[in-house]
Amino acid sequence: MIVEEHWWNGDATVRGRRDVYIRTDGQRWEVQAQIGGEHGRSEVLECSSRSSAAILADAWRGGGKGWRELRH
Repeated sequence: MIVEEHWWNGDATVRGRRDVYIRTDGQRWEVQAQIGGEHGRSEVLECSSRSSAAILADAWRGGGKGWRELRH
């Protein structure tokens, strides 16, 4: 899977860090929500399209301020 988009909540602490990813292999789409950095917990849900992945990623980010898009 290739990361298409990645957001970070701006909190550098292990307990506070949150990341949301949209990934694709060219045919399938999935969104990953990660808590606690690279070695923390995560959940991945498959989506039927790019637009449904974007909706889910927006929902997982919530209305919180401070989210930043990271470029890969």
